[in-house]
Amino acid sequence: MLHVPTPPSITPRQMNLLRIVAAMAWSDGHLAAEEVTVMLERLSRIFATDSAQQQALQHELREYLMQHLPLSELVSKLETNAERELVLRLGYEVIYCSARTPDEATINAEEAAAYQTLVQLLGLPPETVQQIEAAVIAETAPPEGLAGWLTHTLEDFVHR
Repeated sequence: MLHVPTPPSITPRQMNLLRIVAAMAWSDGHLAAEEVTVMLERLSRIFATDSAQQQALQHELREYLMQHLPLSELVSKLETNAERELVLRLGYEVIYCSARTPDEATINAEEAAAYQTLVQLLGLPPETVQQIEAAVIAETAPPEGLAGWLTHTLEDFVHR
């Protein structure tokens, strides 16, 4: 019998963001623990207001990270450029956070191909893409800085 997870306590727009970022994480056929951690921590800080809610939401959303839906279908549901930029930032952060082996590049060939597909689907100007990539690279060194920025940015997005 197929297990269907209970619908999460987030909005459809928030679910779409989660699914796009998860699709990027799955692009190489492997979901790394670091990728799961980044996604659950960042998104739960935005979608929930206190630490108890954030922990509950992390547990709740974990099942949805296992779903793999077509990127083109998900991206077409984004409504604003702010959403597109946010998805690009989160997607790049997720693929940039881990390598499958110590000898592999941080972003492997499969992830790079999926990322280029995402960039094309989003249709953002090249300079915007470059700025987002540079910001993620610069901000991943001190995790507190990145987490704080993402939390603030996602909170602004969610409360619009």
